[in-house]
Amino acid sequence: MARPLRLEFAGALYHITSRGDRREDIYETDDDRSLFLSVFSDVCERHNWHCHAYCLMSNHYHLLVETPDANLSKGMRQLNGVYTQNFNRAHSRTGHVFQGRYKAIVVDKNSYLLELARYIVLNPVRAGMVRSANAWPWSSYRATVGQAVRPNYLHVDWLLAAFGRQKTAAIEAYKQFIKEGKGQASAWAQLKNQIYLGDEDFVEKMQALIDGEKELSEIPSRQRRGVPKTLEYYESIGKSRNDGIARAYASGGYCMKAIGKHFGLHYSRVSRIVNGAKGKT
Repeated sequence: MARPLRLEFAGALYHITSRGDRREDIYETDDDRSLFLSVFSDVCERHNWHCHAYCLMSNHYHLLVETPDANLSKGMRQLNGVYTQNFNRAHSRTGHVFQGRYKAIVVDKNSYLLELARYIVLNPVRAGMVRSANAWPWSSYRATVGQAVRPNYLHVDWLLAAFGRQKTAAIEAYKQFIKEGKGQASAWAQLKNQIYLGDEDFVEKMQALIDGEKELSEIPSRQRRGVPKTLEYYESIGKSRNDGIARAYASGGYCMKAIGKHFGLHYSRVSRIVNGAKGKT
């Protein structure tokens, strides 16, 4: 069977998994898990990744990651590569730690963000390792509900906003949502073409981004549109600052970091503005 294409575009949301070589453990100690999260933190900072959920098991991991700058492959090379080097050094070993290529599912964020975030933190519960998501320290659950320090790479506001406008109430609703997921059917039954989790319209849009058998490594709008105008231009024609930001991003010529630098904003703020503009269309 042919391997699925790697589909990369700005703002993509992925469910990423990677398993140990020959299904062996990729973490032998809790220090290994701490090391992995340290490497992951560096990847998120360097490549401008937004993590919405994660869970480290014994012989594999799950990540729910958004890539504002269309750079999944670059980040994954750093993540698995640097961790392998440090893991082998710590355990006086050589060779592969991970089994072949990682698996990355392109996710319709508007339909499956919540379900996948729940699926990920419930993995150790379904595996019989713990009785509740709260009992597993190596997932994003505790930080999401405020029971652990939230690392900089973990973005919880988007997730919690789905459960209410007031944070305390939203957290309680999120906790209940997780509890109710123990007996829920997996979303994977709706997986399409090996790499898509979304409805037919979503799959059609994703398929339109693929040119034959080539992988995409650029922002799709760059492939379909002319050279974008300057950021000063979009700022001048925008009905407001946020409108100018949304127009600049829609041009496909600028990543969120570049836009944020021009407007004097952090890229996470730019991301919220862009997503807010999409919701109004």
